[in-house]
Amino acid sequence: MENENIEYEKLTEKQKRFIDYYIETGNATEACKLAGYKGKNLNTIGAQNLAKLSIFIKVKLEEKENQRIASQDEVLQYLTKVMRGEEKDQFGLDASLQDRTKCAELLGKRYGTFVDKKEVSGGYTVELVDDVNE
Repeated sequence: MENENIEYEKLTEKQKRFIDYYIETGNATEACKLAGYKGKNLNTIGAQNLAKLSIFIKVKLEEKENQRIASQDEVLQYLTKVMRGEEKDQFGLDASLQDRTKCAELLGKRYGTFVDKKEVSGGYTVELVDDVNE
C-alpha cells in the first residue's frame, strides 16, 4: 500500500482527476472530458488511462467502501458511548436504561463476559487409556 502511495504521487493532476471522475461517472470518455483531456480520441485516451491507472482506481474504490462501512472498532466505540450515556439521540436526550443495558449486553457478549450454558446430549463414549509405564 505504501508503494502505491508513492506511485500515486507521481501521477499528473489530470490522471488523478481522471481517476476521481471515472469513479464518479463510471465512464472513461466522460472522465477524460471532465479531467481536462483534449482531442478527438477521448475514447482511446480513456481506455489507455483505464489500463494504466486500474490499480489506483481499485485502491480508491476500496478506500471509499471502507469509509462507508463501519469498522469493528467504530461499532464497539459507539456501543460503549451509548452504554456510558455519552451518546445522545436525535432530540438530544440520553439513551434509555434499556438501550444502555442492551449495549452493555452486546459488549459483554463480544468480550466473552457472559457464557451461555449449553447442554450436550448424545451417545459419546470416553475411553481412558493408561499408557504410562512405571
